[in-house]
Amino acid sequence: MHLCTSYANNLHKYMMHKETRQKKILSLIRAKRVATQGELKELLERTGVEATQSSVSRDLLELGIVKHHGHYTLPQAGNGSPLRGLLSLDMAGDSLVVAKCEPGLASAVAVEIDRAALPEIVGTIAGEDTVFIAVNDRKDQRAVVKKVWEIFG
Repeated sequence: MHLCTSYANNLHKYMMHKETRQKKILSLIRAKRVATQGELKELLERTGVEATQSSVSRDLLELGIVKHHGHYTLPQAGNGSPLRGLLSLDMAGDSLVVAKCEPGLASAVAVEIDRAALPEIVGTIAGEDTVFIAVNDRKDQRAVVKKVWEIFG
């Protein structure tokens, strides 16, 4: 029983650290032009957030952040607004993708995801600003993150 509790505590700490790091990445990219993952890692560390190059790389992928004109930019719809309410996608555990949305838009985001009828998705549950997307395994998680960004891009 102690081993399970220890694992759960470590997983919780990891997920909280990842969430903090990803929020800081979004904040940094909104605030300044960042050209490389190394520069982003250095900026994170200056603000007291631990990061490795591989964690920064994964975070950029999960957040849908892309390089545009030589610097990282947040994903945007064609009119410059957030992608129809979708703010970020995070993998949780082995079979869940968590979509963060603008307040009040999670249901609309979930409907659009459901309409896409992606075979990797088992189902979705929407709240006020969060959608839980259930998948079968890690491989499906990665595919769903990529495909959902494509849907909203």
